Formats: sequence, structure tokens, C-alpha cells
Amino acid sequence: MFGSVLIANRGEIACRVIRTARRMGLRSIAVFSDADAGAAHVALADHAIRIGPPAAAESYLAIERIIAAARRTGAEAIHPGYGFLSENADFAEACAAAGIIFVGPPAAAIRAMGSKSAAKALMERAGVPLVPGYHGADQDPAMLARAAAAIGYPVLIKASAGGGGKGMRVVRAPADFAAGLDLAKGEARAAFGDDRVLVEKYLTRPRHIEIQVFADRHGNVVSLHERDCSIQRRHQKIIEEAPAPLIDETMRAAMGRAACDAARAIGYEGAGTVEFIAEDGAFHFMEMNTRLQVEHPVTEMITGIDLVEWQFRVAAGEALPLSQERIARRGHAVEVRLYAEDPARDFAPSTGTLARLRLPAESRHVRIESGVREGDAVSVHYDPMIAKLVTWDEDRDGALRQMAQALAACEIDGVQTNLGLLRRIVTHPDFRAASFDTGFIARHEASLLPAREAAPLAVLAAASQCWLAAQPHVPDPADPWSPWATRTAWRLNGARHQDVAFAEDGTTHHLRLHLQDAGRFRLESGGRAVAVSIATGAEGAQLVELEGEVTRLRAAWQGERIVVFTDGVRHALVPVDPHEATGEAEGADSRVRSVMPGKVVELAVAAGDSVKAGDLLAVIEAMKVQFRITAPRDGTIAAIDCAVGDLVEDGAELMAFADDHD
Repeated sequence: MFGSVLIANRGEIACRVIRTARRMGLRSIAVFSDADAGAAHVALADHAIRIGPPAAAESYLAIERIIAAARRTGAEAIHPGYGFLSENADFAEACAAAGIIFVGPPAAAIRAMGSKSAAKALMERAGVPLVPGYHGADQDPAMLARAAAAIGYPVLIKASAGGGGKGMRVVRAPADFAAGLDLAKGEARAAFGDDRVLVEKYLTRPRHIEIQVFADRHGNVVSLHERDCSIQRRHQKIIEEAPAPLIDETMRAAMGRAACDAARAIGYEGAGTVEFIAEDGAFHFMEMNTRLQVEHPVTEMITGIDLVEWQFRVAAGEALPLSQERIARRGHAVEVRLYAEDPARDFAPSTGTLARLRLPAESRHVRIESGVREGDAVSVHYDPMIAKLVTWDEDRDGALRQMAQALAACEIDGVQTNLGLLRRIVTHPDFRAASFDTGFIARHEASLLPAREAAPLAVLAAASQCWLAAQPHVPDPADPWSPWATRTAWRLNGARHQDVAFAEDGTTHHLRLHLQDAGRFRLESGGRAVAVSIATGAEGAQLVELEGEVTRLRAAWQGERIVVFTDGVRHALVPVDPHEATGEAEGADSRVRSVMPGKVVELAVAAGDSVKAGDLLAVIEAMKVQFRITAPRDGTIAAIDCAVGDLVEDGAELMAFADDHD
């Protein structure tokens, strides 16, 4: 076994690999860009070395810089994690040329499966069923459009060298093909440096089932069972579980055999995942990921196997620790990916500083994988994952109950997150009944992505108490007993009360507090009056009692806001002057604004151009995802306030229509 390993990655996967390296007594070496100098993986490693600017192309994707860092630190092996260079055959060869062990498959195996088109051709020769599609080398847009027409709409355009949902677009009609192709190619170039695509028939109700395989250089190949990864947004998984529900043993065995045969066919070594699309009792080969997967913890939870340790042992030339018949399966595990993104805005990435980050405590049933800490920044440069939460229990129902409880314990402020969406999914009756496919979120959008609810009375009561506690108490030295210096809202005539107002997402809550004593008051809101009693619970939580019902929550100031968390739901309330007149709502803003923080990669119009509603105006890219900015209405563009290459903030004005421009 080698004695040191450099992790050519960042975030939670770097932290994950470092933990296993430390347990095995291996020296861990982290690399970091300028943006990651204070990152968690840097602090966790035994040694760390700077490799370049924030842009991934100049740091984490720069092969020569990674190799130089390994040589400089004396690393005997390099673990690529997932993403970045993990499926780059040139990188595997560069490691070998430098005399450094690559913790992954041979370059030939990466190349065999690295091109989705070549992989599908290989599987077709091996007799594995494929989804109908075009996987050829001709990338002429007109030819690809003809192929799509021959396949029949809807079709899926997919980056040939891709993974992780990047470079994928569903196209439902011929008129949308060109735009979908442009976006898929643009994302593929940004994420993989390769804009080749393939076109496939888009199955309407598929399940995404994948088989975890492991192979060594001694000819041993095993399957470590399957995972269901059907719950996706933008073709990227957000919930995974093992084993896959409602898959019968016959189909499970057939998929396992096909996955192992695929690994043998390319002389595979190490951890890999063979992905299938399953529909109506049949399964079709989709791709093979020649690396560790984001969702590997659910396999570890049901098998008791540390897959990173197996990777190290296979890379060092050892045989697989277990044969197929000795690989057990116990219980059920579920993983959710907690992202900094806004589901209400088409899952646009959200950037900012994690002003508060509280995740559930780890236990026999709960596992946390994260690469960020409270106070860290979520930037436009990298994947917006905050954490992976993994729960295990003896059966699926128990694992889902554990997950609902784990999500309710999360407290996150500073960025928008998909926390509420995840909770609604894992408690949805159809998901609990395993009645789902890859279109689950879109099909249940109304219930999974509801309009944001206004703060309930318990939340307003906790915010009021927080506000009251922050009011100054400045007694007059000449008259220290004066009632005017107290916080009791004392009045010379009439009942004492305090008017308070909080702004939240465009709504203003007007409250009147009739104060009694510490932690007790009567709250009036919207014509309703309730008695409030607030006590302090465990770990500083507030126990708010309204009409005999106690709600456990946590309220605290974050800058100029009071943020209240209850059962994983976050409310941000801004105190405002309760006597300030509320004017009519402003009309819709027809200025063209960025839908997220990111880089302007395309401007499709110029000042003076006439446009129609829906016309493409610009393309914004952040975290390897591209978003099209389209015209909100017909009109003439008066001014362009950005240029290609500019970094823009969320909501920044990009351009203005003639009648909006001064």
C-alpha cells in the first residue's frame, strides 16, 4: 500500500476521501484554488498546496498543475474524486507517466466508456439493449436535427463526454431543437471541454437504476447491488436510495450480470457505475461512469463496505476484499443532496455566505457528507452542494422517517436552498409508496413547489420576542425608576402595547403586542388575538405556546433580519416602521435582469434591436449550468448594460427596453 495520496478535487468528496485516508494511515494532500484557500478540505488534509485561480480550467482541471503539486509534495497516488478530472483518460496517463498511481480505472477503460456514443456502440455489440438514438460522430446541426426527426419527438440531447446532468436538454418539438442543441453544447464545453452530443428517444416514465460494480487487476468483478436515482431536477439526481424499490429479483439479477459483463468487456479496474433506464419491466443501457459516484454512501450503508478503501486497495494492486457471495445487503438507505439553489426560480444556483449552517447530528441512522462550514461562501465557480444527508434503517419506511426528521433539524441561512423541496418529496404519499419516475418533480410541481407561505403566528410571535429583547434599555441616571425607560410599553393613559411590523417576501405583517411580563404577551394580527407564552428549550430553542399548542423553533438576528427556523422551514423577517404608509404594489419590472449570479457567455441582441416576447437576449452561466434570458415582451432594446465575460449579480440589470430607459 502506498503511504500518501493527493486528492485532485474539492468540497465534500475531498473531505470524504481524506477521512478514509486518515483511517488507513495514509498521508492526505489537498489542492486548492485561490477561492478555496480557507475551505474545509484544506483544513482537514495533512498538507495542502495552492494550484491556481478560481476558474476550474486554471486550477482543478489543469492537469499539469495537479501533477506538479503531486511531485512537489511527494504524493505516491492521486485520487480524482468525481467530476473535474475523474473521467479524463489524459489525466490517468499523465499520472502513469509521472510514476504516480491513479486511483481509478486504466485510461483505455475511461476512453471506452468516456464517450457515451462509443460506449453505446460497445454495449450494442455485446447485446445489451439500448434506447433508440443517434450515437455517431457527425455533429453537423442539420444532421442531428434530421436524426431527431427520425427518432421521433420528444428527444434528449446529451453531452457525449458528460455526466452529472450537465449538457442535457429535453426537446419536445422540432422548432425547439436548435436552441436546445446550443445550450447542451455550451454546457458540455464548459463542464467537459468537449461539445459533442448524442440524441436519444426521450422515455416519458423511466426509472433511473444504476449498478455499483468493482473490479481488480486479477480478473475479479463484483456487483455491490443497485441504486434508484430517479428523483431528478434538470436531469441531475437529488435523491438516491438503495436498494431500488419495486425491482423484482429476476430483473435485479439480470441488470447485475449486464453491469459486470460491461466491466469485463473493457478490462475495468476499481469502482464504476453502470447506469440503466428502466420502463415497463425492461431496461436499457444508458452509460457507465468510470469513477466513484456522488451517491456511493447509500451503497456503503447497506453493505457496510468503505468504497474509498476498496479503491485504494485495488489501486495498490490488491485483490478485491470480498467475493460476490460474501457481499451482503442489509436494510435500506436514502441520500438527499442539499443544494444552494432556488427551486422557485427553475433551480437557479444561489450564492452567498452561509450565515448559519446547522445539520443533524450523525448517528447509527444518520450520516452527513459536507465540504462547507458555517461562514463559508458559496460562489459562482463550483457546484452549489451544501451537504449530502444519508439515512439508514431496517426498511425503506424507516429510512424515510429518519430522513424527514434529519431534514427538519437543518437550519441554513445566507443562501436559498432546496431543503423544503426535499422534505416535501420524502413525505409525499406517492414517493413513500415508491410510485415515481424521473418526471416525478415536474408531475407534482404544484405540491412540491408551492408558493412561499407567509409566516404563521408562532413564527411571528418568536420574531416579536426576539425584537423586543433587542430594544435598548437606557434608564435616566436622574430617575432610574422612570417607567419611560422600561421595555414594558408603559403608557400614561390606556393599555400598554407595542406596534411591530415585519416585511417578508413582499408581505408586511402588522402586529400589536400587549405586553404582560417576560416571555408573555397577547399578539394581535389580522383581527385575531392570541395569548403567547415563550420559554427556552433544549439547545437554546424557543418553545412558543399559542392556545395550548407548543411549537419548537429557533429565532435569532442575522444582520438586519430576524431569521426563524421551524421543522426545517426558514422565515426571514425584516423589522420595518409599523406606521409607515404602504403604497400600491409597483407594476411589473420589464427591465431585463439576470436570473442568477454568473458570467455572461452570450449576448444575442444589440442596442436598437426589435425583439418579440420569448426571443433570446442573453445566456448566463454559473456552476457549469447555462440559463437563457428571454424577452419578457415585445419591444426595442435601448441599452445593453453588460458585456460577454462580465460577472453579474442575481437580479442585476442586463439591458433595458426603450420605454424603460432614461
